[in-house]
Amino acid sequence: MEFQTKPDPNMPFRMADYRLRVYRRFPEKRMRQVVVYLAQTESEMVYQTTFSIENLQHEFTVIRLWEQPAEIFLQMPGLLPFAVLSNATNKTGTLQNVAARIDNIADRRTQSNLTASAAILAGLVLNQEVIQRLLRRDIMQESVIYQSILSEGEEEGSNKKAREIAVNLLAEGMTIDAIARLTELSVEMVQQLQRDKAQEQE
Repeated sequence: MEFQTKPDPNMPFRMADYRLRVYRRFPEKRMRQVVVYLAQTESEMVYQTTFSIENLQHEFTVIRLWEQPAEIFLQMPGLLPFAVLSNATNKTGTLQNVAARIDNIADRRTQSNLTASAAILAGLVLNQEVIQRLLRRDIMQESVIYQSILSEGEEEGSNKKAREIAVNLLAEGMTIDAIARLTELSVEMVQQLQRDKAQEQE
């Protein structure tokens, strides 16, 4: 199963390639391949279900979420986050329905993970203000998904600041090794920053 937000012209080939790789290792295994497109598009590529070349044809299944009825996703807890991407005309009302159903789930960890997942997917069709109003942030913050994304964001912000400091120190004439020690960037990264700076000045 593969989830896509955008059409991919290479998808038919990738599906055929995956299937042959699996067959090479596990020839006795059955396999059903499904590509799930999350964001609505007019592209014809999301209707491709076959890879064909001379003497070879491979088929796979495609699900376009915006064509599916919301009721399908409201029946099972694990599918709730996908409901807002369905063919529901009232996306805000659908997310509100999802939030109410998540609130009725007894297990706190399941609640938090579903809330975080619902918030991420809802971001494809609704603005942040609506999502924050409907989904409980306190529950979301307990999710391992939310914490992972937050951690990645903090790490990216920290690296960006370290790179800015390194560029300033290079301008002051400090050695690359000293800058690497101070900023905790690799020597290679500082050298790359030095090359980038030199190219800008040319």
